[in-house]
Amino acid sequence: MGLHSDKARESLLDAAEELFARYGIDAVSNRKITEHAGTANHSAIAYHFGGREELLRALLGRHLQEMNHRRVALIAALDDDAGVRDLLTALILPWIDHLASLPVPNWRAGFLFQVRTVPSMAEALASSAVTNPEVEGLIRRLQTALGNIPPQIIQARSMILGPMMMGVCAEYEKRINNGTEEPNWAGVGYFFIDSCTGMLSAPVTHPDDYLTLPSTPFLI
Repeated sequence: MGLHSDKARESLLDAAEELFARYGIDAVSNRKITEHAGTANHSAIAYHFGGREELLRALLGRHLQEMNHRRVALIAALDDDAGVRDLLTALILPWIDHLASLPVPNWRAGFLFQVRTVPSMAEALASSAVTNPEVEGLIRRLQTALGNIPPQIIQARSMILGPMMMGVCAEYEKRINNGTEEPNWAGVGYFFIDSCTGMLSAPVTHPDDYLTLPSTPFLI
């Protein structure tokens, strides 16, 4: 693929990410994306990606690939007997560091919050998280570190925490874009790490009673 084609593809990805984050995925047509990307070719999405779902998957893959390098480094630095907080740091901090590394304005968190509303994409997000060997290994170690918490409780709590974190990040990103918030992603990240540590480790008073939700990624 030539340089011009690569740039056109990136422009479409950036345009789609912004529009999806701002208006919702179902409210944005392929035509609006191509126009926002500055191209008069309204079939550009089909040409570069094959279709709308493939465009969404390309956006999702871009996000996941960029985070994985940071997570690998954090995992390598973990002790064999790392506790819940350290394991959660390796799970959560790459996502926060990734958001902090992006230029302003950016719409990555908003897009990922919106993509959870698309069933096929939510399944892809869950699948990519679970089949990622680094994430899979962290989840197993967390379950061991939380040995006194029933597995179904851990899963139910993580189902709550994941969308909450994504929603907070999307709103925070929006305020940064609007100039009403000075970026402090590191502070946000450590707040999440502390909060998730507390919730996942909290005592269980009724182990047979817990909230059942559709399957989602473990935290993020």
